[in-house]
Amino acid sequence: MALALPVFAACKAGLILNLELMSDRIYLTKDGYNRMKDELGRLKTDVRREVLEKIAEARSHGDLSENAEYDAAREEQSQLEARINELENKLASASILDPRQIRTDRVYILTTVKLKNLDAADEVIEYTLVSSEEADTDQGRISVRSPVGRSLIGKAVGEKVEIQVPKGKLHYEILEIFVK
Repeated sequence: MALALPVFAACKAGLILNLELMSDRIYLTKDGYNRMKDELGRLKTDVRREVLEKIAEARSHGDLSENAEYDAAREEQSQLEARINELENKLASASILDPRQIRTDRVYILTTVKLKNLDAADEVIEYTLVSSEEADTDQGRISVRSPVGRSLIGKAVGEKVEIQVPKGKLHYEILEIFVK
């Protein structure tokens, strides 16, 4: 579990404006890292055991060449092992971001942005920019790699942003940048 100190040094220098130019590191909050680690542990123990039991049960039914239950259990095992491998790789390349070190002079990963919708004068929304692995639009957590996230990275309070999304163009003004 590495702390992303080079990221913060670059943030303090105002250099990190486009996360897509950065390495293959995955930047997570401590909670996000712990959620992934917990999921990995559960998959490697409980779920793996359940899948192996399904395979053993299906084997006991005889001829494997025409056993749909066996084929389904093996497919489930394959998907499980792929997810385990994906989580292990993400955790191995993860850096945990410390919100106390995030500046709020511009929009960076882990900042929350209050936006005024210029197309609907009364509408004000908030987004917290996070990694793709932690994005959850229902909670207002959007990926820095999403069209909205990419457009907001590096912007400052008072700037107006035009964002091209599949439904058309969005127009926002940045009202506030802060860390929750």
